[in-house]
Amino acid sequence: MSRRDILGTLLPGFEGTVLPAWVDGLLREGLGGVCLFGENVVDTTQLRELTDAIRAANPDAVIAIDEEGGDVTRLYYDRGAPFPGNAVLGRIDDVAATRAVGAAVGAELRAVGVNLDLAPDVDINSNPLNPVIGVRSFGAAPGLVSRHGAAWTAGLQSQGVAANLKHFPGHGDTAEDSHLALPSVDVPLEVLRARELQPFAAAIEAGALTVMTSHVLLPQVDPVQPATFSPAVLQGLLRGELGFRGVIVSDALDMVGASGTIGIPTAAVRALAAGCDLLCIGTKNTAAQLEEIHDRIAEALGSGELPVERLADATVRLRRLAEVLRGWDDSRAVGSETVPAPVPVPDAAGVAASFAMEPAAALALSGPGWVLVRVDTEPNNAIGEVPWDPSPALAAAGVDLPVFPVSTAGPIERIDHIPPAASVLVVGRDNQRRPVVVHLIDALRARHERVVTVDLGWPGDDPRYSGIATYGASALVADALAAALAERTVRA
Repeated sequence: MSRRDILGTLLPGFEGTVLPAWVDGLLREGLGGVCLFGENVVDTTQLRELTDAIRAANPDAVIAIDEEGGDVTRLYYDRGAPFPGNAVLGRIDDVAATRAVGAAVGAELRAVGVNLDLAPDVDINSNPLNPVIGVRSFGAAPGLVSRHGAAWTAGLQSQGVAANLKHFPGHGDTAEDSHLALPSVDVPLEVLRARELQPFAAAIEAGALTVMTSHVLLPQVDPVQPATFSPAVLQGLLRGELGFRGVIVSDALDMVGASGTIGIPTAAVRALAAGCDLLCIGTKNTAAQLEEIHDRIAEALGSGELPVERLADATVRLRRLAEVLRGWDDSRAVGSETVPAPVPVPDAAGVAASFAMEPAAALALSGPGWVLVRVDTEPNNAIGEVPWDPSPALAAAGVDLPVFPVSTAGPIERIDHIPPAASVLVVGRDNQRRPVVVHLIDALRARHERVVTVDLGWPGDDPRYSGIATYGASALVADALAAALAERTVRA
């Protein structure tokens, strides 16, 4: 196999908003493509110029991005997405609306030259304390996630952008984040078949072109290797049982769950050997790093550690994907023109109707005297530093409350500067999952007569910490929350 074949399996990230010379050079040598992140995006004009430069260097390049349409957004990294995320769509439970959101996201991506969206997330969020999936999931029921994952996939691909189902065979029943550790889902294969695998099967049936692996250990399927490195998972379950014939994409290999103990070059070899075809390397990669990965793969091919036939198979699958994407390009107008989304996406009123509101919160929310305590927590590794503060939307809707920010990055600040007679609206994300936030809310309840909690994440089972559960924190969700509070005449 040639240098071009090896490079064709690699999908690095890079720093900056223009194409670096080293990436341009590797693309001309056959680099498979690039993965774009929020830091690579300024606006649609700049992004289209960047993707045009990538295509000029390699017309068949995969240009990938994480645009899940909700909390995880790269197009709207500086302000939050104008779409409902998966958990909100699952609560609305209108398949046509979900397809419309997938199509709207696809239309925007196509307009800026992206041809692979690392979405939808079809994990079943069966563990409500999951630190990395949560509102990225359509829900906790296999049937619900299956029908909405298939609909989102169909909508996205109707716009000429390939879907990527993640994270196979399921990251929802984990208590750890694979960015930081190696999580485990220790359940029998029968449970996986009845639960985790169902949404993947449905979206594959809907035509999904690619699937992303998870850096998750499944001891009752493969007690040694996480899914990304496991032939039993990728060849046995995904290719064998589910019959998937498309491209298998690894989750980012710079994550601790993949390369924490072995390094990225060896992780690349193991992922390819197990059945991955296209390797996400991570963010802020360098020319030296890519050469090291290339050399390690070449060495593994020479020694037999990585069978030549496996790389040849990956190369064939990647060429087929390129042919499909090229065909989609040829069948549609080039440039910024797109195929319109079939129906409107849910608006703020529709999103607000999906909120879960406890009766006590509904009774308490009215009248003057309110302040807002905003709990700033460490961002989810998948979401990054996307703005989530709903107070600007509240102010724009006439709910202009005094804001008392509280950070959980260090010791919780004292709360005795909040007027004792104030009614307190506490806004956070995944409140019950965070002991420090539970302690803060308990302290506020002990001090103030009226306290209403708003959870813009995945709520727990105790209504004291999620009086209003929005199941997301996108810009559209903030607008919906603002409209709901304004309707109840909540004011300072």
